[in-house]
Amino acid sequence: MTSASAAIPRPGRTKAFLRLVMIEHSVFALPFAYIASLTAMYEWDRNIHWGRLLLVTICMVGLRTFAMAVNRIIDREIDARNPRTAHRELVTGAMSVRHAWTGALIALVVFLGAAALLNPLCLALAPVAVVPMVVYPYGKRFTNFPQAILGLAQSMGPIGGWLAISGEWSWTAVILGLAVGIWIGGFDLIYACQDVETDREIGVLSVPARFGIPAAIWGARVCHTITTALFVWYGLATHAGAFFWLGLLIVAGAFLYEHSIVRPHDLSRLNRAFFSVNGFIGIALFVCALLDLLVRGLTV
Repeated sequence: MTSASAAIPRPGRTKAFLRLVMIEHSVFALPFAYIASLTAMYEWDRNIHWGRLLLVTICMVGLRTFAMAVNRIIDREIDARNPRTAHRELVTGAMSVRHAWTGALIALVVFLGAAALLNPLCLALAPVAVVPMVVYPYGKRFTNFPQAILGLAQSMGPIGGWLAISGEWSWTAVILGLAVGIWIGGFDLIYACQDVETDREIGVLSVPARFGIPAAIWGARVCHTITTALFVWYGLATHAGAFFWLGLLIVAGAFLYEHSIVRPHDLSRLNRAFFSVNGFIGIALFVCALLDLLVRGLTV
């Protein structure tokens, strides 16, 4: 009886794991996978295939959960030495490494299972998508540009969303994937600015730690300028209509606001820029892209 009850996960462990992987941050990547999937559906037969969209959601959440859990496991000793991250579950003991690995492997199996249900190409490329997720947390140990690895990892979402529907490689999806990857890499440059002193002290590598906060902020501005240009390219490649371009104007305005409130010598509003503005960007462009596809003939 005792061993059987011990095998049943405690509710607290589940909640701790969800906090560990910050499940709510799926909002950053999911909208763009949906944009890619829905655009592919529009080009395929102009119908929304809800079953496939559900599998795309499962894939995205599964892979992101795996990536976040592995990131926290690998970085737990670094997190313990950083006052900002010392409260994380693997540092405080709210979650054991064993249970974190269990959750990560379950998420990986869910991801691979959903990919297998989509089509053979998704299953074949699924391991490729996993690689940068595992490499990224090690990046800060061997390169000053770990954000580039993060961007590569995040670019997989839109590409995978398109493949899930078409079953064929699409360079149009690559444009959107690059836009998302450079966008997220750019705002991670901003986010890393708050750890400069600690990173230098404990030997963690990053653009702000190596080149300074002003260089990182300017790098983020360049990234977001490139992101906007790639969104324009994607809109042209997919013959987007008025609603998409409206969404892009909103995104450009959000980028301008984000960079107006975060300055090299004033990081007091960094969390607002990171969480609020970037979450808004993904949702705003998704809503406008969806409206555009519906107006152009996508059937619910």
